[in-house]
Amino acid sequence: MAGNSQRRNRRTSNKKGAQVGSGGQRRRGLEGKGPTPPASARKGHKKNRIANAVAKKTQRRPVARRGGKGSSEMVVGRNPVFEALRDGVPATTLYVQQYIDNDERVREALQLAGERGGIHLMEAPRAELDRMTNGLNHQGLVLQVPPYEYAHPEDLAAAAFDDGEDPLIVALDGVTDPRNLGAVVRSVSAFGGHGVVVPERRAAGMTAGAWKTSAGTAARTPVARATNLTRALEAYQKAGITVVGLAADGEAEVGDLEALGGPVVIVVGSEGKGLSRLVGETCDFRVRIPMPGGAESLNAGVAAGVVLYEAARRRA
Repeated sequence: MAGNSQRRNRRTSNKKGAQVGSGGQRRRGLEGKGPTPPASARKGHKKNRIANAVAKKTQRRPVARRGGKGSSEMVVGRNPVFEALRDGVPATTLYVQQYIDNDERVREALQLAGERGGIHLMEAPRAELDRMTNGLNHQGLVLQVPPYEYAHPEDLAAAAFDDGEDPLIVALDGVTDPRNLGAVVRSVSAFGGHGVVVPERRAAGMTAGAWKTSAGTAARTPVARATNLTRALEAYQKAGITVVGLAADGEAEVGDLEALGGPVVIVVGSEGKGLSRLVGETCDFRVRIPMPGGAESLNAGVAAGVVLYEAARRRA
């Protein structure tokens, strides 16, 4: 009897107990997972890597300019105000003196301001206009020019690379005449350049005079402002851009420099002093413009135009 009891216990112990079910997981695992996602959304796929790279490149371009703003400016006098409005200088408000003599120039200025739109017309007593202009001879017309929004130097190169182009940029070293800056902006626009870089201190800025000289091209050609021009040039070099300085004692002539056909920053110094020492030492090449006529130097606008033409010719 004892033996039979032991055999029954062994058979009982060998029986399977209660089994935990899968809860339907196995059945759900056999169900379809919907349509296959596109290749650009599948991790590890070549098209997915390309899409991620494009997204990163798009994020690299800033939404807003990061170079800071200039100061607001007043254009005073009947002829200067009319010319600024005619030449497309940005403006927010046109102040007109009360009881002003309504001559032809005043009527033309008012008409231009009305046609452009977005310019507020404000009537003010003479004493108020005297206060606003610190006693300048405003002749009853004052135009408020808003602060210029500068780009950051990196923005210019990033925009060119994003468009699949080699950057063509002009940097100004010690150029203090706004008209020269405006002329350079005009040349950069004419020859397909990507912008102009100016130092933050001791340099011309985008004033109403620079806007006028640019003949409207400042509206589509960005100007960047660098806190330190030497460091900005070094950053360009790290990005694979050649820095070429113009100097009367340059080692080569402009027409012999093949680097102008690639990504390049052209550095132009002041007419009198040329390039500063640190900027000149930072340049990869220093080139000269041959002048058979015997002139000692060219102003910044003309010099930049000559080199930009050569760069555009090589890229054509």
